[in-house]
Amino acid sequence: MHDAAAPLPDPETDPYGALEHELRTLIRRAQSSSAQTARRVHPELDASAYPLLAHIDSHPGIRGSDLAAHFGVGRATVSRQLSRLVKLGLVHREVDPEDTRGQQITLTKDGAARFARARDSRVEMLKQALDGWDGSDVGTLSTLLRRYSADFVAWRDQQR
Repeated sequence: MHDAAAPLPDPETDPYGALEHELRTLIRRAQSSSAQTARRVHPELDASAYPLLAHIDSHPGIRGSDLAAHFGVGRATVSRQLSRLVKLGLVHREVDPEDTRGQQITLTKDGAARFARARDSRVEMLKQALDGWDGSDVGTLSTLLRRYSADFVAWRDQQR
């Protein structure tokens, strides 16, 4: 049994260790929050589906294979998730007129409205949680997270 918590990695002397710690903590907290956000969209929605809905909202008409590539998962995984979203009435699939082997995916009117309410609620939560932050710091954090994500995806794709 531990009597004292292990010291946190120092960002000055161990920047990658500190980053790993913060990402691990952030991911764990985000997973917990995602379940609540997903339930705001639909009571039967899995937490993992919220990012899928967000991407479909930003890219209406996207194909399932493009969703799989974006999230780094298999097509079968995305197909199962999309089937569930269709069953819940949140997304609509229709045959791609340019390639009848594929389907274009969009949010239904109800799905778009539910997603917008959940997203707006999440944005408001962030505003409240970071109320003491300067707006430019929030922007800097957003920019750095976007850069991290892009660099990580590029690295991951090179490993394949």
